Amino acid sequence: MGSVRTSISLQPSRSRLVVTGALTGLLLTLSSPMARPDSSPGIPPRGSAYMGMGVLAHDGRAFGADVPPTTSRASQAEGVDVASYEGAVDWPTLWSDGTTWAYTKATEGSSYTNPDFAQQYDGPYSVGMVRGAYHFATPDSSGGATQADYFLAHGGGWSADGKTLPGALDIEWNPYGDDCYGKSKSQMVGWIRDFLNRYKSRTGRNAVIYTATNWWTECTGDYSGFGDHPLWIARYASSAGTLPSGWSSYTMWQYTSSGKTVGDHDRFNGSTDRLKSFATG
Repeated sequence: MGSVRTSISLQPSRSRLVVTGALTGLLLTLSSPMARPDSSPGIPPRGSAYMGMGVLAHDGRAFGADVPPTTSRASQAEGVDVASYEGAVDWPTLWSDGTTWAYTKATEGSSYTNPDFAQQYDGPYSVGMVRGAYHFATPDSSGGATQADYFLAHGGGWSADGKTLPGALDIEWNPYGDDCYGKSKSQMVGWIRDFLNRYKSRTGRNAVIYTATNWWTECTGDYSGFGDHPLWIARYASSAGTLPSGWSSYTMWQYTSSGKTVGDHDRFNGSTDRLKSFATG
């Protein structure tokens, strides 16, 4: 950030300090929507992570730039995922553009909640979309069951209304430090299992697992035991590529991080009618 020039005058009659000049522009900048953390150098602040942050940093884009999927929106329903850095999302425009489902970041770890969750979670529902919530996992900060409980206490629940998707566990590269959060492969598998088991015991639904194949291989040893959970694969290319062991197909695919209205766009592996059936359970 450049230097800030100010002029300061003391007005005793009003008993206040008046600050003018370039500082005004700085205050306007600070009040603007948060930039994506990947646009800034260094380690981002805790709570600022979003779905695909680590994927973009480690896997990048398969062809140097995003390539549209080869499938149509008629056969694979279009979706988006959002987090607090996007602020108030223009849901009517997304809906009119053919986006039929959305996931909103609800929580991270066991202390952060998205300050924009209400608008970002209720907004898609109000325009007719099917919506869900996701949790950004930080396995180095607390246990899997603890984070599942925190997620459920702050918007991560599920109901069989046909418009609410099961909660998603976002498990990917650590934006704050060690790729695998300081855990061995077996410890990571155990952490994920604890989260998934607690979520299912309290909701009756299997949580969706969002991940990237390269991270899954690096940090779980390509563990194959969670194949009964819906897979949300992240790969910025024209196809989803090789999937982690245990899955023969994906349920969702995050195919770009540079959509024209919001950053991250996704496809559901089926029509909108099938999406609604999946939401109902």
